[in-house]
Amino acid sequence: MSELITGANGQLGQALREIYPEAVAIDHDELDISNIEAVRHFDFSEIETIINAAAYTKVDEAETPEGMVAAFAANAQGVANLAAIARERELTLVHISTDYVFDGTKDAPYEETDPLSPISVYGRSKAAGDLAAQSVANHYIVRTSWVIGEGSNFARTMLSLAEKGVDPSVVEDQIGRPGFTVDLAQAIDHLLKTAPEPGIYNCSNGGDPVSWADFAREIYRTAGYDAGRISDTTTDEYFTGKTGIAPRPANSVLLLDKLEATGFICRDWREALAEYITKETSK
Repeated sequence: MSELITGANGQLGQALREIYPEAVAIDHDELDISNIEAVRHFDFSEIETIINAAAYTKVDEAETPEGMVAAFAANAQGVANLAAIARERELTLVHISTDYVFDGTKDAPYEETDPLSPISVYGRSKAAGDLAAQSVANHYIVRTSWVIGEGSNFARTMLSLAEKGVDPSVVEDQIGRPGFTVDLAQAIDHLLKTAPEPGIYNCSNGGDPVSWADFAREIYRTAGYDAGRISDTTTDEYFTGKTGIAPRPANSVLLLDKLEATGFICRDWREALAEYITKETSK
């Protein structure tokens, strides 16, 4: 029996493939999870665990009519289709969630039991997917934030700007912690191997919460650039004059106590960042 990884070419999917080299790894071109007939005709006979890393993540484009359809197709209907198969075949379903299912107004880290309160189309589509995943008896919803891995992401963008001599203005009124895909994949593997109680588990890297601006400064500093080149701006100032922008949660900090109680401690995001930058700059 094996694992099925959907979204295998995405940032987290690539990290999962490193941990599960024998897994059945597929992307949208091989299986459109939003198509129930395609899902039903897929060969699940050797699959024991579905790890759903597939998602529509174009947060701003999701605010358009076409983007809304695409977001709900992948993030809600797609999860519902996988959940239906998991129920029928009594499979384990691991589903990746996001801080965007919350409105970001809480004055403390978000817990797994906090009510869903999304403020964007993307957030609402992901919240719907969470509810669908919970219909599977043996489910693990891994909720994360600020994903950094192999692909387009904030850290890679900052490194490119630093190399080009750009001094960016970065928002200082959104707070969170990054979730490096190497660590997220290890956390998922830990849950599957130790089999704690099914449910939602928050997972980001540990360490002090940070603003996007301070995260950018740490990226510059760690890569050997002058962190003083980063200037602060507010979310409202950053998006002034721009249309079709999705609202962002101001607080994306996730409480990690539940995951840590299972025996998995995510390393400090600064340690993960240093490793990430070393790999990026050696390419």
